[in-house]
Amino acid sequence: MTKKTVGFVGWRGMVGSVLINRMKKNHDFKHFHSIFFSTSQIGKNAPNIQHSQEFRLQNAWDIDLLHSLDIIVTCQGSAYSNIIYPKLNKTGWTGYWIDSASHLRMNKDAIIILDPINYLFIENSINNGIKTFVGGNCTVSLMLMSLGGLFAHNLIEKIFVSTYQAASGYGARAIYELITQIKQIYNIIDDTLTKSPAMKILELENKITTFSKTDKLATDCFKAPLICNIIPWIGNYMCHGQTQEEWKGQAETNKILNYTDNKPIIIDSMCARVGALRCHSQSFMIKLKKNIPLKEIETILQSHNKWVKVIPNEAIHSLKQLTPVGVSGTLTVPIGRLRKLNAGKKYISAFSVGDQLLWGAAEPLRRMLIKLVT
Repeated sequence: MTKKTVGFVGWRGMVGSVLINRMKKNHDFKHFHSIFFSTSQIGKNAPNIQHSQEFRLQNAWDIDLLHSLDIIVTCQGSAYSNIIYPKLNKTGWTGYWIDSASHLRMNKDAIIILDPINYLFIENSINNGIKTFVGGNCTVSLMLMSLGGLFAHNLIEKIFVSTYQAASGYGARAIYELITQIKQIYNIIDDTLTKSPAMKILELENKITTFSKTDKLATDCFKAPLICNIIPWIGNYMCHGQTQEEWKGQAETNKILNYTDNKPIIIDSMCARVGALRCHSQSFMIKLKKNIPLKEIETILQSHNKWVKVIPNEAIHSLKQLTPVGVSGTLTVPIGRLRKLNAGKKYISAFSVGDQLLWGAAEPLRRMLIKLVT
């Protein structure tokens, strides 16, 4: 079989870098001929993949060259997709478009990809001539990975979700901003800790809080301090008091599951930004369609995919395995704090954590590409 030619755009960014590193680790580049594109460094050296590739960065705005590709993988963002995608389609391009950005997710001819959850839907879409595949919202993908068993068994009536989303969800600049805030806070208390170790803790807290309320703290990304703080608003306003991030919970979940009837699964979210670096956490209050023993629920969850991991509802396991620090950099999606609620026998709670840059972003793209080239 002739190797396909795959173009990569936005590969130097945070999601793109994670994607390329995952592909190197899995020796994915041997399956196709690769061309790397840039919007700003055209002609410079491409990354050394040591497989069939072009060794100079090509122009990411070159429609003729893009038209020659079998597959385009872009992590460049919605602004790029908004311009290039329609231009390319007008040329009659028949290749596959794989995108990490949100711009095309809800298009009727685009499939949101998360193959451990919607493999058959993806397979049928390819057979039906669909060419556009888009990574889903990070918290939605991580929710589905952790609760996949309950969705697969059609056991969920509705979910109420509280998300605690890491700085990385906003991009690399946000991580730099959080780290800068940490440095700024440390700088104002360093002398105090050294020279006045007996200083009353309330005086120390007041010093930090007072400084955080000034305009000296770096807040370009979030418009509010993230260190020592929680930001209870993510994304633009949508409707009925919902933010864009909260709206995605129900809209994207039902599209991924291909629920096309008039009775979607109800998912209501409250989304907040916290000071974690790259892992999103979520608290679920779930109403099931019927009363099921907790042990059976755990078995259903654990058996759905090889990445989900049910964590015993005990302090020692929760503190070690159910935190952003414990999960960061891994494909494991732990789910714990499982219990029946006082609201009734059909109600359960759960808490899950997942790496926003892996299952929440890069990994679905990688798996989609490998499916198309092997």
